[in-house]
Amino acid sequence: MMKTQVQMPDYLYKEAKRIADQYEMSLAEVVRRGIERIIPSYPEREKEGKVWELPRLSLSLKEDPFQDPDWREKLNQRGND
Repeated sequence: MMKTQVQMPDYLYKEAKRIADQYEMSLAEVVRRGIERIIPSYPEREKEGKVWELPRLSLSLKEDPFQDPDWREKLNQRGND
């Protein structure tokens, strides 16, 4: 296990101490649990240099509904039928 120092605003420290006291944990345990909860929110990023591409979405359509330049008009006509 590694030992480290962390700086935090007073209000954050007081809240963390309150949680530790009320739930009978050490401050270190509160911090560890908080970090464990946030890790899934920040997945590992891709390596630098890789060009990001828009993900392709497959809707299993037989034809592109937006290929026709008048698609908006046709959509509105269908809604009024």
